[in-house]
Amino acid sequence: MRRVFDITVCSRPFRAAGPRLNTEMLGDTLVVHNYGHGGSGWSLSWGSAQIVLEKALARGDKNLAVIGCGALGLTTAVLALKMGCSVTLYAKELLPLTRSARATGSWTPDSRIALRDSAAPGLGDLWEQMARISWKSYRSYLGLPGKPVEFGDRYYITDGSGQNYYSTPNALAFAQYSSRITDIVPSGVDMPPGSTPFQFPNVRRTENMLFNVASYGHTLMAEFYAMGGKLEVREFHEPAEFTRLKQKVVINCTGYGARSLWKDESLIPVRGQIAWLAPQPEVTYGVNYRGVQMIPRSDGIVIQMLEGGDMRGYNEANEVVDRAEAAEGIARIAELYTRFQ
Repeated sequence: MRRVFDITVCSRPFRAAGPRLNTEMLGDTLVVHNYGHGGSGWSLSWGSAQIVLEKALARGDKNLAVIGCGALGLTTAVLALKMGCSVTLYAKELLPLTRSARATGSWTPDSRIALRDSAAPGLGDLWEQMARISWKSYRSYLGLPGKPVEFGDRYYITDGSGQNYYSTPNALAFAQYSSRITDIVPSGVDMPPGSTPFQFPNVRRTENMLFNVASYGHTLMAEFYAMGGKLEVREFHEPAEFTRLKQKVVINCTGYGARSLWKDESLIPVRGQIAWLAPQPEVTYGVNYRGVQMIPRSDGIVIQMLEGGDMRGYNEANEVVDRAEAAEGIARIAELYTRFQ
């Protein structure tokens, strides 16, 4: 715990039916919604942006307003500029202060994306489209200075106790779509005993895509300004304010904020907390062990409790830091290294 320099908490914007990507008219203003991606906002951002921009541009107006500077808003604004649009980004807070900046930073495209029995018709096909577009889009950010996006090994370690740390009795059945893209995502491999420093009989290694959100955010903002994007710090309190913008096509990327702004009671908060350890450039792999994950990002080492699986933090709007939770997660990872050789 002496190496912890921050503890952050965020509310993931979950909708049982899946992300909201529909359109509606407010007077003469076309509003296109782009929120409610649960724990998959960064992962699906490029594909989701392409889908909503196709709807936004359907009537030929290329002067767009994008509301929100989180994962979905910033990505949508950048893609719109690449498509030749004029874009003004309106945001209450810039990326470092948004909930998106507190994300884990892993490629998790179907993390709490919907409930299996409540998912909107055709969501599986729509999800696959978003996932494939996003996966391909991220290739252009690999190898850039600051490593905004990179790949790293992850080791999933079973401690032999027989306890399933990632399940909850009577848990909701969340939609799982990852099997649809196994042709493009690297698959894992079970490691032979003794082939890793982890002294456990069951160790599985995967190759995961990782977002170093601080560096990636700076990269996106630099692109946004370089292509002529305009930014205005502004808070909206009700949808009617959208109609007073000079732009008549508005893309609503307000994330969990849409619950109050749009009175969208279908949005359910899913609490997540991260303890941040000082970065260690020599640590290039992550581990999942006893319900805790460690991810080595360039902006800090992520320690996050996952015990309870997808139900952990479900319908919890509390964003108060729980230092005891952080200490427990760090203690479990520390215990793993007592068996490391």
